[in-house]
Amino acid sequence: MRVVSGSAKGRPLKAVPGTGTRPTTDKVKEALFSMIGPYFEGGAALDLFAGSGGLGIEALSRGMDKAVFVDLEPKSIEVIRENLKATKLEGQAAVYRNDAGRALKALAKRNTTFDLVFLDPPYRMKNGHELMLTMHELELLEEGATMVLEYESKHEYPEQFGPFEQTRKAVYGETAVSIYEYVADAAEDEQENRITEEEAPHD
Repeated sequence: MRVVSGSAKGRPLKAVPGTGTRPTTDKVKEALFSMIGPYFEGGAALDLFAGSGGLGIEALSRGMDKAVFVDLEPKSIEVIRENLKATKLEGQAAVYRNDAGRALKALAKRNTTFDLVFLDPPYRMKNGHELMLTMHELELLEEGATMVLEYESKHEYPEQFGPFEQTRKAVYGETAVSIYEYVADAAEDEQENRITEEEAPHD
């Protein structure tokens, strides 16, 4: 594994020892960033279920201002810190060992918001869309934020739910990647229209 492009291009990244994590391959990473960037003019990223931190580090290398990395495994936290140090990006990063749900609540208390979110939960978990809706409820997302959901290709997520709309989807063997755009204003307008229609007198 390495950083594919940007300021830390070519820097090798350590993987988390053992078989508990499934790092995004360089090939998938390159394809993924060509879909969402490939480069950024600032902003904040969240790498939930960060594993080795490869996605968040790639986003920093490609121009994001800062990134928050969250993982529950102590080994992952250690590897993320080592990879940030190796890429000289530790000054732009915050690393937290926490469960995803608790981490989101803690970030909300700090009034943190994100422009880019990576969600790569273990394949046994099928709750990527629920976590995205939680982020919406906790007001953790900037309008127009990009959500990158990586999951087992046998599983299907809805193309649209709440304020999230799928803009791209790609399958690489057993890995699928869906890109969603967060459009809170559109969801609110839709809700207001629905309420207005319900209140309107019927013939």
